[in-house]
Amino acid sequence: MKLTSQQEEIVRNYVEDQGLKLTALKDDIIDHLCCVIESGLGKAKPFEHLLEDAANDLAPEGLMAMENKTMFLLNSKRIIIMKKLTYLIGFIGSLALTVGVTFKLLHMPGANMLFSIGYLTLFMAFIPLLAVDRYKVAIARVLSEKLKIILGVGASILLGLAGLFKIMHLQGADTLLLIGAAVFAVGFLPFYFFTMYKKAIA
Repeated sequence: MKLTSQQEEIVRNYVEDQGLKLTALKDDIIDHLCCVIESGLGKAKPFEHLLEDAANDLAPEGLMAMENKTMFLLNSKRIIIMKKLTYLIGFIGSLALTVGVTFKLLHMPGANMLFSIGYLTLFMAFIPLLAVDRYKVAIARVLSEKLKIILGVGASILLGLAGLFKIMHLQGADTLLLIGAAVFAVGFLPFYFFTMYKKAIA
């Protein structure tokens, strides 16, 4: 049984409302959903249930997640290079920070410079890059997931700067520490435990 023009419009609006950006993918999804729904028309299920079932079968995690996977496949080389660069920066920052702390404990020269490089690399480069990567993955998820990432990276940067300012004996360390701790405790932690709770009861 063929879909009516009104039903085709409902399918199109349903896909449009998902916020997909790839036009070719949108058209392919609409065609696929229409074909699946047409094969089920005339049976026990109403049109709305057929549409919902077809969409869930095609993309159990949502159409946006499907688009993200498609974009990853289309840009996989660039994304893999970015991921490698992000983790390399994280490794260099961690190594510099560890060596800096060791040099500081042993009162060796260059401790402050290594410590500063490690801190800046981790908190001003690695964590923001990692957060951007995670945010792209969570773009189709609920607002709490995205806010958790934003507040987490904000708190990390503030606390990282506070630690660096404290070690370098710069002004404003205490203020940065208080603001960072407040963002972490009042902003990040509630969203973090809220999302954990939702996953636990799901």
